[in-house]
Amino acid sequence: MHMSDTREINAPREVVWAAILDPEVLKQCVPGCTEMTGSPEEGFEATVVQKVGPVKATFQGKVTLSNLNEPESLTLSGDGKGGAAGFAKGGADVTLTEKGDGITVLHYEVEAKVGGKLAQLGSRIIDGFAKKMADQFFTNFQEAVEGPADPDDAPEAEGDAGAEGKKKGWFKRMVSG
Repeated sequence: MHMSDTREINAPREVVWAAILDPEVLKQCVPGCTEMTGSPEEGFEATVVQKVGPVKATFQGKVTLSNLNEPESLTLSGDGKGGAAGFAKGGADVTLTEKGDGITVLHYEVEAKVGGKLAQLGSRIIDGFAKKMADQFFTNFQEAVEGPADPDDAPEAEGDAGAEGKKKGWFKRMVSG
């Protein structure tokens, strides 16, 4: 399964680059991620709980970053084992280009594969799920960097940001913090 898309992120390219290397940002962006540890150099270990069609599985996986060309491009590769449910593996080639006015264009090409019980669900279910996961990841990433499009929809922030009421995006916290 192959897919690609482009997003415009309202933050400078260096900020978007730093965010995509941050395990806390990645954990926030991966749908169903309950745990993420590691570093960009060593790779990240992740636990992801997902329901694909009728199959609900907990995947233990690893995410590695390669082909790092700061701050222009990188490859995110992941694979997870979901026990009896099977496995999922895939990767995303991500390129970041400056558009001007502090806007970064993020383009991604995603390749995904599944096996085991998951593969028996049929390509239509799997392809739809893979597209939804990729879209959700990059939507979450954009919101994590920029903050929610509508601040009134933002969850209450914790800690110091709680005094200001609403949750800020990663970029806004970095700039104001």
